[in-house]
Amino acid sequence: MTQEAEDAARRSYGKLVAILAARSGDVAGAEDALSEAFGSALGDWPEHGVPANAEAWLLTVARRRIVDGVRRRKLDEDASQHFLLLEELAEPADADALPDRRLELLFACAHPGIDRSARAPLMLQTVLGFDAGTIASAFLVSPSAMSQRLVRAKTKIRQAGIGFRVPGRDELAERLDAVLEAIYAVYAEGWTDAEGADPQRRNLAEEAIFLGKLIAALLPQEPECLGLVALMLHAQARRPARRNAAGDYVPIAQQDTTLWDGAMIDEAESLLHAASRIGAPARFQLEAALQSAHNVRRTGEAVHWAAVVDLYDALIALDASPVIQVNRAIALSKVALSKVEGALSGLQALDAIATDARLRDYQPYWAARADLLARSGDAGSAREAYERAIGLERDPAVRRFLQERAAALSA
Repeated sequence: MTQEAEDAARRSYGKLVAILAARSGDVAGAEDALSEAFGSALGDWPEHGVPANAEAWLLTVARRRIVDGVRRRKLDEDASQHFLLLEELAEPADADALPDRRLELLFACAHPGIDRSARAPLMLQTVLGFDAGTIASAFLVSPSAMSQRLVRAKTKIRQAGIGFRVPGRDELAERLDAVLEAIYAVYAEGWTDAEGADPQRRNLAEEAIFLGKLIAALLPQEPECLGLVALMLHAQARRPARRNAAGDYVPIAQQDTTLWDGAMIDEAESLLHAASRIGAPARFQLEAALQSAHNVRRTGEAVHWAAVVDLYDALIALDASPVIQVNRAIALSKVALSKVEGALSGLQALDAIATDARLRDYQPYWAARADLLARSGDAGSAREAYERAIGLERDPAVRRFLQERAAALSA
């Protein structure tokens, strides 16, 4: 019976938290009440069976807990609002018409008043039910620091009166970007655990895709929602090929395409085409298109690198970040007919951004520079760049890959 409760939590946690917190704005109180409701389920369901509508049962019990807590506090101020809240919370749950307010909850988590570093963790906790310790481990901070970050964010929602609502058209773009960025941040944390070996990060990528599909279903006419899901699915489809049987890192150009998940790629392509029919492409659609460009390898064709450079140029027009420019330099080096000529073109593009202080400790910059220097024939400088990249890399498999590349120069 414990599994039924866990399944109900997975399906309903964020939906029920959103319903409970939407009226009061008290996310922490809603979570506490729902936690007690799940505890009651563990005691009641084994004896009486799982209710026909588990969501309605959990909501009713959680509402009773909140009502009891409000009554105990005996608030004197704003009594009329206090009794209205009691009346609303005391209403029985309609088993057939529970509203889905998770979209409003996502926007509350990504409100401009919430610290950027707390947005993704807040979504993980309020919408998916992750505990603070798990979130802390995934984001590489201490449990106490993460707990404080989450408490501050929830307090901000309550004290500032941040409403649970979908923004109007005039502010939707800015707020939606924050929601999508937070979801992608969750995916990025899961992506770093390529083998799924870290129990704290193992499900983060899947949960991010779940969140992405949720917001895409709730806002189907927003192309960037579709683009984000397409991007995550394209990346996730290649996950089985990112490591070989020995656990060694395999760059995308050398991956066995038969290990790619074809059904997931097809789903990503369908979403990307749907997004392109709605409006002009933006960041996540362009990044998904860049991932899509590699799919031709499944049929034995070569990647059209000139088109890839064009996509990076379009991205740079939106965001000239050094990360995008490093990737563009790598793509540019693939366009030239001559290996040396291509390497020199790539190096020239990297030199143009070399003064950006953010690149000093950015491993992909040094790895790209090392590869291009090696291809141009400058083995000495390539070794130095590889040493810098190796020192900055945390993933043991990628570090071994770089070390092998550096050793090959000496050979």
